[in-house]
Amino acid sequence: MINIAGVVSIVLFYVLILAVGIWAGRKKEHGNDSEEEVMLAGRSIGLFVGIFTMTATWVGGGYINGTAEAIYTSGLVWCQAPFGYALSLVFGGIFFANEMRRQGYITMLDPLQDNFGERMGGLLFLPALCGEVFWAAGILAALGATLSVIIDMDHRTSVIFSSCIAVFYTLFGGLYSVAYTDVIQLFCIFIGLWMCIPFAMMDEHVGSLSPSVVDWIGEVDESQRWYYIDYGLLLIFGGIPWQVYFQRVLSSKTAARAQILSYVAAAGCILMAIPPVLIGAIAKATPWNETNYKGPWPLTEQETSMILPMVLQHLTPDFVSFFGLGAVSAAVMSSADSSVLSASSMFARNVYKLIFRQRASEMEIIWVMRVSIIIVGILSTIMALTIPSIYGLWSMCSDLVYCILFPQLLMVVHFKHHCNTYGSLSAYIVAFFVRLSGGEPLLGLPPLIKYPGYKDGQQLFPFRTMAMIMSLLTLIGVSWFTKWIFETGRLAPGYDYFRCVVNIPEDVERVGEPAGEGELAMMNTAAQKSYSAVDERNGRINPALEPDDEMDAAAEAITARRQSANQPPPVAGGDRLRQDQTAF
Repeated sequence: MINIAGVVSIVLFYVLILAVGIWAGRKKEHGNDSEEEVMLAGRSIGLFVGIFTMTATWVGGGYINGTAEAIYTSGLVWCQAPFGYALSLVFGGIFFANEMRRQGYITMLDPLQDNFGERMGGLLFLPALCGEVFWAAGILAALGATLSVIIDMDHRTSVIFSSCIAVFYTLFGGLYSVAYTDVIQLFCIFIGLWMCIPFAMMDEHVGSLSPSVVDWIGEVDESQRWYYIDYGLLLIFGGIPWQVYFQRVLSSKTAARAQILSYVAAAGCILMAIPPVLIGAIAKATPWNETNYKGPWPLTEQETSMILPMVLQHLTPDFVSFFGLGAVSAAVMSSADSSVLSASSMFARNVYKLIFRQRASEMEIIWVMRVSIIIVGILSTIMALTIPSIYGLWSMCSDLVYCILFPQLLMVVHFKHHCNTYGSLSAYIVAFFVRLSGGEPLLGLPPLIKYPGYKDGQQLFPFRTMAMIMSLLTLIGVSWFTKWIFETGRLAPGYDYFRCVVNIPEDVERVGEPAGEGELAMMNTAAQKSYSAVDERNGRINPALEPDDEMDAAAEAITARRQSANQPPPVAGGDRLRQDQTAF
């Protein structure tokens, strides 16, 4: 039977979140519907709100539920996520936050499309999209299971209701709503979980928490050492190339502040992991067959995945468990809304605008983003309700983000002159197939290659990190080779199909011809040229102008130059426009 008091508490909590989301949405500058205003809150997120929203991005339902489960099943040493994600924020702050914010990008995919072309950027969008959608679906599914345990609510109803609330206020206020609701949600997580711990510890069934009495520390066998390192590196470096992280970085007022947010949020992730760690230890010290728990004993895999709501349900009073339930709901929504907004922002800007509609107005892009928010929210909800192995899907997508996106983002941010589209596509294919070759037990995907140390269906060899390193080396090697083979003349420029090395269109490279023809060529191509995110960001074009308006503006500029110099100037645009002519 449904617990009415629990339902009322959840409804009140959701009303609070919705009210804060709508209020925060009104902070958006009236009449300003630019990409930066909606996607990045006008780059005006303050330090206090920024720290909370950066921390809440990682501290989701999967974070606190998974931490408690890891402590119960394997011990503290195997609870890698809090430490891995904290280090990902530190390394992100050191190597990426300052450079990305200083360049003024709008999404994580902007530097990738600037260097590899719009279509290659669209291909790189796929693992990023899947990661965000499956992450949102996984935590929505976790919320449904939690509500079904504590208040006996139908999990489908809870998932749909929670998804609708998160999508609605995200739709209304963009990043403003997401950021300010994160502040409330993080407070709810912290207070709700800490309130439950004393009551759970004082329950008569809970034994001593001393590691000498009950082993909740765990250990790593020598045979699992490389497997342990592989997953640690996956969490650290695979936790960087996510739009939910860079959306916070790019919304900061300054590059230095973006770094500070990353460092403080790293400490916040460790701090927020303490309550679920203690809850996992409490569960480990509890003989569940002596409580009012009626399920199987010893606990099966399905029960251990719900260890946190079980502690709230069976070891604390009802009114306390409702506060804990609010904490879980807050954690879920703080991550779900971020993922929905991030995926929608990347699609609207990096796929719809830069690939299909370069001349789209700001308002058109915002409406595409709003429709995308609804679609991504629906997709996440459907997956949460229908696919049993959401965690397996998210795990696979996280691996692809690590293997495919991390090496490419690293290169374009720090070594962009040493990579090109040929290397990017080759590295993408290599990383994809090497990762698939290892299989995925959670998805029933058998391994194509049994690497050294393969045992009982588990790959103990660090093949994920191997896939990432092979992808990085492929990106560097193929880029160097294609640049060498074209620039030395061993392969004709006509074979540069991606137009990223030497095959620059003639009207750009005709430097020594009569100025009149060169200028006319510039005018004729002004309406057709595909501009990169860098050009747009630096104000070299106005996307709102119609093609004819751009041609008129080019003609006026040419006339002014002729009048001032009394002679036609040469057109020297080969190097200046080389980057913008990438067709792939």
